[in-house]
Amino acid sequence: MASPSTLHPCWLRITHWLNVVAVLIMVTSGARIYNASPLFDFMIPASLTLGGWLGGALQWHFAGMWLLGLNGVLYLSLNLATGRMWRRFFPISPRGIVCDLAAALRGKLAHTDTHRYNQVQKAAYLLVMLDIALLTVSGLVLWQSVQLGLLRDLLGGYETARLVHFIAMGLLITFVLVHLFMVALSPRTLRAMITGR
Repeated sequence: MASPSTLHPCWLRITHWLNVVAVLIMVTSGARIYNASPLFDFMIPASLTLGGWLGGALQWHFAGMWLLGLNGVLYLSLNLATGRMWRRFFPISPRGIVCDLAAALRGKLAHTDTHRYNQVQKAAYLLVMLDIALLTVSGLVLWQSVQLGLLRDLLGGYETARLVHFIAMGLLITFVLVHLFMVALSPRTLRAMITGR
């Protein structure tokens, strides 16, 4: 159990940084896979991709998938087991999200207590957890479409699963960019994710 002065326990910091590695692998190898059969009329620059060729990108993607999946299960399990999930992410309400978002857009949202998330942070973190779950489900359909026929059908077919996967990845990238922007505005949060204090 973390001491009161510890903002982020060791297990949280480890799972956070493993997620960083996993997401980086998934996004860059996924970009190479996308380029092999684009959904839209654009390609991602090869310099932003990982794998060198389709087979290599698929190997990296599967490695990243296992890291992200196992780390995600560990993260959720520890959040639930320690009670952190309920303390940090709840309660949450649509009205609270709207109020905090309006305050943030006016530059009036106080963030003096780093032990508490505001309603927008709670919503963002909960939504990114759901987004990663959707990425995992749609990715499994793309990987084992025949074996997971029922899941494929629930997602509307293989091509729809590809679109869902692409959109979910776009949402994850958007979350990461906003997250990095917010960290740049408040660098002490990066220090806390490294040291725990």
